[in-house]
Amino acid sequence: MKVVHLAEIEGHAVGKDGLLWKPLRHTLGVEAFGINAYTAEKAGDEVVEHHDETKLGHQEIYVVVSGHATFHVNDEEIDAPAGTCIFLDDPRERRGAVAVEPGTVVLAVGGKPGEAYRVSPWEFSFRAVVAHRAGRIDDARAIVAEAREVYPDNGGVLYNAACFEALLGEHEAALEDLAHAVELDADFRKYAAEDDDFTSIRNDPRFQALLKP
Repeated sequence: MKVVHLAEIEGHAVGKDGLLWKPLRHTLGVEAFGINAYTAEKAGDEVVEHHDETKLGHQEIYVVVSGHATFHVNDEEIDAPAGTCIFLDDPRERRGAVAVEPGTVVLAVGGKPGEAYRVSPWEFSFRAVVAHRAGRIDDARAIVAEAREVYPDNGGVLYNAACFEALLGEHEAALEDLAHAVELDADFRKYAAEDDDFTSIRNDPRFQALLKP
């Protein structure tokens, strides 16, 4: 048995709109299902990233543990005070939420129906970013390597590997992995065009070529 209080888990900034990720699944070592918590320090900050689950095929349930949030599901706005549970059975539904009150906490649980759970690619990426920011470069490398082992042909995993390689000065590897990511999903072209992680290779003609359709 393991017991933890959400307040004890450090929140890590992800995205650009104030979202803080609390790695609950990794902290407890949960392997049967995905579960994480998110918090917003200020009213108006994002407390659930705006996204859909089309690529992963996940169903998700969000529980507002404390505070107050406003959810947006497709074109519908949902007032969500503490205690609200929102279940999204259709992965295509676009969802996200902003905090109405500072300190709002939302718990997210998800998985793909009919399949054994696997840690989602984005969770590896979040953990690697946290390690990199803390200066734990070897840990970041190990997390990226683990993600590649689990998801060898996942565009997002390869894209994030390219980001780390570019930041670490491994330019040839970064260009190779970015090229593979773009080959798998052309959307990574537009992400790379605006991503500061690629500053060190931005002027390389091979990088510029990858941005062209």
